[in-house]
Amino acid sequence: MTKSRISKKRMEEAFKQLETISEEDYIKVKGMVGVVKRDFRSILHKTPDDYDMKNWEDVFFPAEDGVPLEGWYIPAKGGESDKLIIFNHALPMCRAGFQGHLGEPWSNFEAVEIDFVIQMKHLTDAGYNVLAYDIRNHGHSGSYNNNVSGVGRFEWRDCVGAKRYVDNHFRLSKMKVGLYSQCMGGLSQYEAIYRRPELFENIRCMCSPLVPSMRAIYQAFTELQGVDQYLELLDLELLKAGAFVMDEMDPKLFAGAVKMPLLMVQVKEDAWTKNPEDAQNTFDSIASEDKELFWIEGTSHRFRDGYNHFGRNPELVLGFFDKYMKP
Repeated sequence: MTKSRISKKRMEEAFKQLETISEEDYIKVKGMVGVVKRDFRSILHKTPDDYDMKNWEDVFFPAEDGVPLEGWYIPAKGGESDKLIIFNHALPMCRAGFQGHLGEPWSNFEAVEIDFVIQMKHLTDAGYNVLAYDIRNHGHSGSYNNNVSGVGRFEWRDCVGAKRYVDNHFRLSKMKVGLYSQCMGGLSQYEAIYRRPELFENIRCMCSPLVPSMRAIYQAFTELQGVDQYLELLDLELLKAGAFVMDEMDPKLFAGAVKMPLLMVQVKEDAWTKNPEDAQNTFDSIASEDKELFWIEGTSHRFRDGYNHFGRNPELVLGFFDKYMKP
């Protein structure tokens, strides 16, 4: 945690690569910075009304550092229960999901729809209230940190803000609380638990889908584009953009603080990261004694099949929450 952001050796190698890289490959490397510094946001293409959920409301609250966050509170079907799931999202999405099916700019990632609202419907039908929110620089929440995503390194403050909102709310504070913290939201949650452990001591359990290390993401992306020999230069470009370098965006830095029962869900042959080894290494670093890693098999599609898995197959996640939230 106290080491230099880029070692002297890696910096020297980055400048050597800068001297020899072709213009075409340099465009590819710089383009990858767009994963964390984008010029677009996901939109709320669906709301709870699309699935006839009742009595939901817009909510807003500050992050730990004051960034305004916006979200939904959706009570359980048939009336508010005593069980609450705090639901966050992945990068570059929002609380509603992802709109690749609507065309550019979203389809430049992948031309698929990711529907998180149907997942909230599954939760509310099963008797859970849901608090879902947009992480900073996503959806309707505030802009901050020069619109750079820290893939958890800034966003942990949003997880803290959401939990403080619950703890200070006259009704929500009396509920049993579980977490659904996916991808960037999972990295954010791990660091929030690490930095504010007392705030999360009463969490019953956490479902943690598709949490990656950014080195594994960038290794896979650069291999797909034929520029994996330029990882040092990519770190330099991330630094120049005001972002974190690859090894600073790693869930294993904070996973040792995660001690509640945990379900991790991962695409085993994910083409956009280095699975199964990356997910397994993160899972092994989590301190929870009661933990499970579920592999999504038969696909390499992180967006199409990974993020939509809960929506299509709710039994796994609902069974996990029921085990720890309903006794």
